[in-house]
Amino acid sequence: MAGDTEDDPTAIRSLALSAEDAVNAYAYTRENPGAAVLRVTPPFHGRMRARIHVYRRDDTELTGAVHVPPGDVIADDVVADYPDLEGELEDADPSETDRIRKRHAEAVEDWQARAEAAIVDAVELETDAGPHRVDVKRLG
Repeated sequence: MAGDTEDDPTAIRSLALSAEDAVNAYAYTRENPGAAVLRVTPPFHGRMRARIHVYRRDDTELTGAVHVPPGDVIADDVVADYPDLEGELEDADPSETDRIRKRHAEAVEDWQARAEAAIVDAVELETDAGPHRVDVKRLG
């Protein structure tokens, strides 16, 4: 119910999240069909825990959950530096495919380590009332 404060994501002041969840969600979405987000579910209060959530159909209208794109909680320069497998495979000799895929997997692992250290201090949540800025608190 829109009037219920427990259902109002603007009650959130901070999100606690695992850097590993954020990084894995971003990598999952880049490498697989479907999407992975950091999900926050009602009832909402000042401090909330965001957990990794993989889906093929957005159910936020039914559940009232807030989905935070993982790229929003990782520094922009690190997000932009994500290794591009398709670009590497485009002009590659077919005999090089396995080597390129292995090199890409290693590059993604290196990127993940950098990204875990690049979690932002705040993020904007999309709400019915407009963007709502909250602090990001790393777990672990």
